[in-house]
Amino acid sequence: MNLLEMNHVKKSFGDLGVIQDISLHVGEGEIVTIIGPSGSGKSTLLRCATMLETMDSGELIYLGEKAAWNDENGNAVYASKPELKKIQQNYGLVFQNFNLFPHYSVLRNVMDAPVAVQKRDKEEARKTAMELLEKMGLVDKADAYPCQLSGGQCQRVAIARALALNPKILFFDEPTSALDPELTGEVLKVIKSLADLHIAMVIVTHEMAFARDISDRVIFVADGVIVEEGTPAQVFASENERTKNFLGRYGDMLK
Repeated sequence: MNLLEMNHVKKSFGDLGVIQDISLHVGEGEIVTIIGPSGSGKSTLLRCATMLETMDSGELIYLGEKAAWNDENGNAVYASKPELKKIQQNYGLVFQNFNLFPHYSVLRNVMDAPVAVQKRDKEEARKTAMELLEKMGLVDKADAYPCQLSGGQCQRVAIARALALNPKILFFDEPTSALDPELTGEVLKVIKSLADLHIAMVIVTHEMAFARDISDRVIFVADGVIVEEGTPAQVFASENERTKNFLGRYGDMLK
């Protein structure tokens, strides 16, 4: 069974059609990267998948449970709040700009949602949080505050926080775009290490070598539609003019 299905998603902001008609699916443990020019609809697609934006039309399904579907007029309608809350337990999201609580310590940032949202035992949540911080190489920063960390460390805390919810699928929206180049490598290394956990991941990224090396499937989006999708080998060797032109800009990065 697919963990995630998005069928014929459309989304406009005023007169601007950002997502024209996109369908995608993600299987268990699969790593899917979404690449494409700025303004092509990649981040909006992720925001629709995680219900931070409402779709104009289309279907959104997690593990066979419908979060949204079309009514008789072809407009998207969403499931009830309790049903959506249940569905939201299936995924975690790592933002571009970390979105950590500045007034919480690193440890509290990681354990807050499991305790407050999932009503988990505090001691168990603490133990899990410390294990995740150890995996991120941040166990010595448990009592620090976000303002005392580098951007790379903040992003690793954000990843630990998303993992603390024990999601089946993890979304990353340009996880390195707010970082300088040397910190980018550090965060990409951490994301690569998550592949061992067999959590499905959907990653919007401009890091082409990373997309090529980590993905099971690459989706190239431009002008609100999927231009091409396939294995990294297929997409990066594509003869499609639009794909070739886009990847040509990253020539040095891909050597």
